[in-house]
Amino acid sequence: MSKEFSVADAYGTGRAIFMGLELLVAPGALVPRPETELLGTTALGVLHQMNLPAPRIVDMCCGTGNLACAIAHHIPTARVWASDLTDECVEVARRNAAHHDMADRVSVLQGDLFDALSGLGLDGTIDVIVCNPPYISEKRLEGDRAHLVELEPREAFAAGPYGLSIHMRVVKDAPRYLRPGGILLFEVGLGQDRQVMALLERSKAYENIRAVSNEAGEGRVVLGQAKAQA
Repeated sequence: MSKEFSVADAYGTGRAIFMGLELLVAPGALVPRPETELLGTTALGVLHQMNLPAPRIVDMCCGTGNLACAIAHHIPTARVWASDLTDECVEVARRNAAHHDMADRVSVLQGDLFDALSGLGLDGTIDVIVCNPPYISEKRLEGDRAHLVELEPREAFAAGPYGLSIHMRVVKDAPRYLRPGGILLFEVGLGQDRQVMALLERSKAYENIRAVSNEAGEGRVVLGQAKAQA
C-alpha cells in the first residue's frame, strides 16, 4: 500500500479525502480510493456537457457515498439518489450527506442494486448513473488480492468468477431508469475495460460507448449512452 493511501490510516482517523471533499469512513464500508476520482471527474465532465439546470444522478454501489457527495458538492443543483446493500454503507453514506448539509439533495437508499429505487417514480428520468461496483474475481480474492479483505468487507470487492457479475446486472437494469441520452459510467478493474465495453455493446441498449484512461494509459472508466427506447 502506498504512503499516500492507507486503509488503516483512514479507519484510524475516521476520515478520507475524495475529490477535495472530507468524508467520514468506518469499518464495513470501502474507503474511497484515489483512482475512483477518475470516475467522479468523468461524470462531472458529462454533466457539465449536458448543461442541465437540475441534473438527476444515481450513485449505484455507493459505499461511503463519496461519488454522490462529490457530485452534489461540485454541482449544487444536482439531485442524487445513492444505493447500497449493506447497513454499514448506508449508515456512513447518510452520515456523509448530513455532514455536508446535503441530506435534502442526496437520498441514500438500501437494497439490492436498483431494487432500492423501485417505486420512487424515477423510471426514465435519470441523466447519469455512476457505479463503482465490486470487480475482483473470487479466485483473485483467495490469491493475490487476499490482503484487500483483511480490513475491508469482502462484499466490496467480490464479483463472481470473472469480476463482472455486478457490471452485468447494472448494464441490464440501468436502461429502465436512464432517460434517452442519459449516461451510464462504470469504474472497471485493470484490463476489464474491453470486457465491459463489450457488455454494453451486446445489450443493444447503449451507443457512443467508450473507455477513459488514467494518466498511466489504463482504461479505468467505461461509459455508454442510453438509446431511445424503441
